[in-house]
Amino acid sequence: QVQLVESGGGLVQAGGSLRLSCAASGRTFSTYGMGWFRQAPGKEREFVAAINWSGVTIRYADYVKGRFTISRDNAKNKVFLQMNSLKPEDTAVYYCAAGAGSGSPGSFRSWGQGTQVTVSS
Repeated sequence: QVQLVESGGGLVQAGGSLRLSCAASGRTFSTYGMGWFRQAPGKEREFVAAINWSGVTIRYADYVKGRFTISRDNAKNKVFLQMNSLKPEDTAVYYCAAGAGSGSPGSFRSWGQGTQVTVSS
């Protein structure tokens, strides 16, 4: 079971940027697909982005496409989410997740504790 710890959340003005990081434990990180999800107050958790084990296959939700970039560093057991042009509707708790190597959004089974992102208007 992989352990995940997110960092990098905070308060930012609309139009600003944040970079989230997720550190994973274990020696098999490079075999996992990794993803980012978010949950706003009163809403269900939703998919944001995913990357397969090699970093070649990447998926984004339509509402972040062109603004967010997911990447990974297998040598450092980390996955990142660069968030640009942030909007108030991006405000949520962001979760890192690990799953099948393909990075299929439905495959994620291990979750971090989340990091809060708040975008002010």
